[in-house]
Amino acid sequence: MSQDVVRAVEPASESGLHEKGLGKGTVGVLGTVVIGISCIAPAYTLTAALGPTVAEVGTSLPAIFLAGFLPMLLVALGYRELNRAMPDSGTSFTWATRAFGPYIGWMGGWGLIAATVIVLSNLAAVAVDFFYLLISQLTGAAWIAELTRNLWVNIPTTLVFVAAATWVSYRGLNATKSFQYLLVGFQVAVLLLFAVLCFTNPEPFDRTPITLEMFNPAAVESFTAFAAGISLSIFIFWGWDVTLTMNEETTDPAKVPGRAAALTILIIIGLYMAISLGVIYYAGIGSEGLGAGNPENQESIFAVLSGPVMGPLAILMSLAILSSSAASLQSTMVSPARTILAMGYYRALPESYSRISPRFMSPSVATITAAAAASGFYVVTRLLSENALWDTITALGMMICFYYGLTALACVWYFRTELFDSLHNVIFRFLAPLVGGVVLLVMFVRTCIDSMNPDYGSGSSIGSVGMVFVLGIGVLLLGVGIMLYMRIRHPAFFRGQTIKTRR
Repeated sequence: MSQDVVRAVEPASESGLHEKGLGKGTVGVLGTVVIGISCIAPAYTLTAALGPTVAEVGTSLPAIFLAGFLPMLLVALGYRELNRAMPDSGTSFTWATRAFGPYIGWMGGWGLIAATVIVLSNLAAVAVDFFYLLISQLTGAAWIAELTRNLWVNIPTTLVFVAAATWVSYRGLNATKSFQYLLVGFQVAVLLLFAVLCFTNPEPFDRTPITLEMFNPAAVESFTAFAAGISLSIFIFWGWDVTLTMNEETTDPAKVPGRAAALTILIIIGLYMAISLGVIYYAGIGSEGLGAGNPENQESIFAVLSGPVMGPLAILMSLAILSSSAASLQSTMVSPARTILAMGYYRALPESYSRISPRFMSPSVATITAAAAASGFYVVTRLLSENALWDTITALGMMICFYYGLTALACVWYFRTELFDSLHNVIFRFLAPLVGGVVLLVMFVRTCIDSMNPDYGSGSSIGSVGMVFVLGIGVLLLGVGIMLYMRIRHPAFFRGQTIKTRR
């Protein structure tokens, strides 16, 4: 047996890491994969991302998805190695702290929390949109679908969705996985049905033959288009790391989360390939009519294509997107809650955030805090400007690349003294996380530069600087401010007294 397999989890006396009272042995590989797929929310993600990505790269959509998949897979391999050595619910926060020290670790945790809180608000908003659309379809009353545009209907309904998701999350992973099995299975089945019907429809809108050139990243016209496409494709894979935040609650904390992360990503890329090729084959990439490149179709490609492709079964797609966003709203709450829990436990945040529900053995204060932050963010941004809300969602890619890239490099640095001890280490602890981390951090820098242009995102700007850049960097700088405040009020973590950096 190799040295890597027998390497024991570090004792608490050496690392400072401890179990936090979460329910042990709650989920196995299947349950973890299901929750991971739910968090990625393929139906919700694809309906919003397919159109904009086609607008950037045309028929190279499959190539861009593959290009976005590769760094995610490489980063996931690094996550797996870190989890085997340190199975801790704090994941990015804990691992980056052990590798680089408390300040970089704190910002890694902040990047994860900020990204998930922002997307929680968006998931709730999408769920509400399709909730009223579904009622409209069932009743034949078109005016019901328009209720989502009324802020005084939309905002309270969104808060109800968030509250319902919080209630399920509060009840722990047993409730979460039971809720997810049905919803995830349903949305995956509908997406596969949609793909099959795209290829078998006797009268496609703009039949576009599938060619090998579609899988060639070099066929993308410019690096700017390639970078924009990669940024969008990275967003559609984001969420698999929830499988790692559940590590303390799995049947085998050192092995199950890493296996589940890799399986989740592989299943998702297979699903995305089927859907993207089906859409290109049926609708083409034109900018008129049902074409996937039509700007009028980009807000929700499935809402436009489901009727022509699926006929009377189109209502299943509305149900799938509603269930996808609702399921992801609930499962996405798992990740920030456990990161906040860990940060409270190790005194990087107030200790009250480390409280565990004695009945459900789940993060209590942390779950409610994540829900309250998402609710507050949605209400404020929606009341201020709908453009501000969507620009913040666009800036989400910056935060994803930031904390994923940081965590991948933490793998390389943490294992630096043993990188060349075996072929396994060279591949999984050095090359894979190094390449994946560098790619994502390059994308972070590139997105920062591109988003300074006022034309990026909604076209809004402050002082001739794009709103996406202002919001994205603003959220990260807010994290710096909170970190400095915590350094003053709770210095133990920042002195290395609660988590010990590996020397």
